[in-house]
Amino acid sequence: MSGVLRVGNASGFYGDRSAAWREMLDGGELDVLTGDYLAELTMLILGRDRLRDPSLGYAKTFLRQLEGILGTALDRGVTIVTNAGGLNPSGLAATIGSLADRLGLRTRIGYVEGDALQRPDALTANAYLGAFGIAACLDAGADIVVTGRVTDASLAVGPAIARFGWGRDDLDALAGATVAGHLIECGAQVTGGNFSFFTELPDGAHRPGFPVAELHPDGSCVLTKHPGTGGAVTVETVTAQLLYEVGGPDYLGPDVVTRLDTVELAADGPDRVRVGGVRGTPPPDTLKVGVNNLGGFRNSMTFVLCGLDIPAKAALVRGQIEEAVGADGLEFALARTDHADAADTEVASALLHVHLRDGDKARAGRAFSAAAVELALASYPGCTLTTLPGDATPYGVFTADTVPQDAVEHVAVLPSGERVTIAAPPVTSSAAARGPQEPPGRPAPGPTRRGALGELVGARSGDKGGDANLGVWARTDDTWAWLRGWLTVESLAELLPETAPLSVERYELPNLRAVNFVVRGLLGQGVAASTRFDPQAKALGELLRSRVVDLPADLPGGEGGR
Repeated sequence: MSGVLRVGNASGFYGDRSAAWREMLDGGELDVLTGDYLAELTMLILGRDRLRDPSLGYAKTFLRQLEGILGTALDRGVTIVTNAGGLNPSGLAATIGSLADRLGLRTRIGYVEGDALQRPDALTANAYLGAFGIAACLDAGADIVVTGRVTDASLAVGPAIARFGWGRDDLDALAGATVAGHLIECGAQVTGGNFSFFTELPDGAHRPGFPVAELHPDGSCVLTKHPGTGGAVTVETVTAQLLYEVGGPDYLGPDVVTRLDTVELAADGPDRVRVGGVRGTPPPDTLKVGVNNLGGFRNSMTFVLCGLDIPAKAALVRGQIEEAVGADGLEFALARTDHADAADTEVASALLHVHLRDGDKARAGRAFSAAAVELALASYPGCTLTTLPGDATPYGVFTADTVPQDAVEHVAVLPSGERVTIAAPPVTSSAAARGPQEPPGRPAPGPTRRGALGELVGARSGDKGGDANLGVWARTDDTWAWLRGWLTVESLAELLPETAPLSVERYELPNLRAVNFVVRGLLGQGVAASTRFDPQAKALGELLRSRVVDLPADLPGGEGGR
């Protein structure tokens, strides 16, 4: 089939800009509007919701957003595809039906299920399904398709399968659409949000618009946004999002393995970037499974340490807290935010963060926070806290598992109520993804100057369970020639010492002039359990860019480009 499929996205996470649905519908032409609500942490939140009320387990905010735009979407023929179904896609589909009835609208609703696995040892266990169930619902005339845990990119791949008639063996097209889906899944993050060089954007990324992918029958696309919206779509904003939460060049998915090292980007006019050249290979014979469990209870208190003897003050607090509640489960993190000879209290102060995790809610709760408060008149000089005593809160632990593709019953429930089983891919591959890559060798020595690494490179980082990824891209060919030899696992450990004791994998993506690192275990047991100051590693890339290093003197800083 010919033509272009215009897929926009109006939600990158549970809690994203509420007005984006209306903005996307009113801002320009669309065929499909998607909404991504699920993340590893979100599944834990929805699991706790369902413990309280079995009828819940879906993203409730989607219903409020849908109420205001459903009539407009139907009038304009815009199909809605969302994973807001979470742990209860059938429940959300039924609730949408009731909403449509109340609004006097005739709406054909399909949904996809089968991702939820029976795991008595888990709060939630969900396989990451592919896009063919979504396509089946659309082929049957659905106006709205609700899913549970599908891959984020599947929200865009499913409509492309339905529009262009792709089959399981159209691997390059599926891979291209997977890249398009990955680019738009995080909303404004591809149009200038969270962008290293935001100060160079026309409006400084004040209010970036949400993205649109114009998909073609061969799987290539043009990334853009509605006219007049904020932010920008450039080769670099697209590069940044391509590097977000990925591992090696083989991007594993349930329908295809996408070769990220084949992606080609080119400017295609103002706020337009052409994405092509993507190659795909057969998918793995297993599906990823995200598993969430309640890990226990946690609590935190923060002490302000002002002036002299900061390490001794922190040591005193540590000894006093351990004596009061015991050392098990305690973590102490001293942030040296203090400056010598400061003129005001805040600038002269460091922060001692004290965390306690325990299976006993009473110990982690008031017993811990009261022990901290009781030190107010009996500890170091100037003792004060930024937190009030409070009770403990439950925290979750995320782990990843796999199951055979054919062990999961992937089901599309059509608007008619008919249930269609989606067969597993007939051809899969058990070959492992390509391993980490070594740099080509240190660049030849030459004149250098001291400067922040971020003068020459951009970065984007994020979380995957207990691991973090850190993608770094060069702005020019000359900078790339230097970066790929200079930025090794060893130099990363020097610049970011917390990575030194961890397993770190390094991958190159030459088409993007980028190096991607996967830092295993940086986030411990996952976002919900992490006590790290930056628990999702979102700022890891900016920390790296801020480090002052020896830059080649012949590589000037400032605005770059292709």
